[in-house]
Amino acid sequence: MSSMKEVNPMVLGIRDPVSLQSLAARITEQIAQGEQKPFQRVIDVSSGDPHRAGMPPLSFARQVLAVCLYPKLLKESSFPVDVRQRAEKLLGACNGGSVGSYSASSCGIPQIQKSVAEFITKRDGGVASDPEDIIFSSGSQRTLKLVLHLLSSGQGPTQTGVLTPLPCPHTLPILLDEVGVKLVPYRLLEERGWTLELEELHRALKAARRHCEPRAIYISNPGNPTGHVQDLKTIEEVIRFAASERLVLLVEEVYQDSVFGQDKKFLSYKKVLFEMGASYSERVEMVSFHSISAGTMGECGLRGGYMEVINMDLLVKNFLTSMQGPCSPPVLPQLALEIMVNPPSPGDASYEVFTQEILQKVETLTQNAQRACEFLNGVPGMSCQQAMGLYPCLHLPAEIIQEAKRSGLRADVLYCKKFLEEEGVCLGPGSENGHDDENYHIRLCISAPAAVLEDVLKRLQSFHLRIQDRHH
Repeated sequence: MSSMKEVNPMVLGIRDPVSLQSLAARITEQIAQGEQKPFQRVIDVSSGDPHRAGMPPLSFARQVLAVCLYPKLLKESSFPVDVRQRAEKLLGACNGGSVGSYSASSCGIPQIQKSVAEFITKRDGGVASDPEDIIFSSGSQRTLKLVLHLLSSGQGPTQTGVLTPLPCPHTLPILLDEVGVKLVPYRLLEERGWTLELEELHRALKAARRHCEPRAIYISNPGNPTGHVQDLKTIEEVIRFAASERLVLLVEEVYQDSVFGQDKKFLSYKKVLFEMGASYSERVEMVSFHSISAGTMGECGLRGGYMEVINMDLLVKNFLTSMQGPCSPPVLPQLALEIMVNPPSPGDASYEVFTQEILQKVETLTQNAQRACEFLNGVPGMSCQQAMGLYPCLHLPAEIIQEAKRSGLRADVLYCKKFLEEEGVCLGPGSENGHDDENYHIRLCISAPAAVLEDVLKRLQSFHLRIQDRHH
């Protein structure tokens, strides 16, 4: 391509990503080359990547994957016996007994589809899951993109629209741009703990029909980035709304194992759907998404996820599968998914260590959430809702907002940029999560060792007070 004129117009229309990750990488490189900074390393708590923040991986998962990658370790007696047994079983499910072979089908490895279906059935109290409804891909965003491609059509008033919560996962707005789908915002109520209100869904849908054709509603539960956990009443209302308006339900549930330390309980949309009776369970089209990147597994770099498709026309489902292309989904992430949905059981050699590691993670995250929320609410010019995610609101001086406008930046982006440069911590600006009003927010991941999070909070307090002092 000799000029930008030859670039696909749809690609040119994709919104520009915030470049804080690139700036963080550049600062890290400067430190490595000996440049003096007021900090020794960059701490990234913007992306929900627990390993990057310093959280350790689960021993059982890494041991099994290690043996699968290097099968000679099957004879290594230093590994627990259940590790070697699981690795042998997983290798037996791989073509040629190797992770280097393609999957047996374009959906994935049938034995692992079966394991995921059994996990879902158990999670939902016996609501049956069909292995053939499970489709693997390289992460939940990839699986969502496949579905959105199917839904995408039209231009102008006929363009497909998707009702999307604000705030939403920070990767979602760009993804919708990529597939040519209109983002139809419905706002979560911060003053009520980021709840979803039925009246707001009706308002958003009515407003959207003037300029696009809404065909789906996207739900994040537990909420990303807010951490809000929806209750039974809310889920039932959303399902009735989707049914009456003939909308496909796209339900991201990647933080389903991260509900603790609160008077809350995760309920899957599928479980509630099937408890509402045949008039809903047999006609509401729904796709739910899960991933190894989030929660206690936290294996972001392995890029593995699945979707379960419910009440989708068989020909459409087959076409969705074929969209994976001639190459099947990557094998190693599927093995990690099997470990996530089928952890060690009581009596297994690895059970005690695995349980201790999970309990330690849960305790750390619970304490982090409570400590961080209390801390941030004690900082002048900040407020934060109690949840397993941290999405505090910033009350910024007018001078910062004016400086941002002169720089061509959103005020939350400028705030995060200055914080990264002065304190060496990478946060996520709320504008990445779809916020477009003057109510500024930052995204802060609590999946970090307690000492790291404490350091981040103290740096944030110091920086925020400096910002306020400079402009008063």
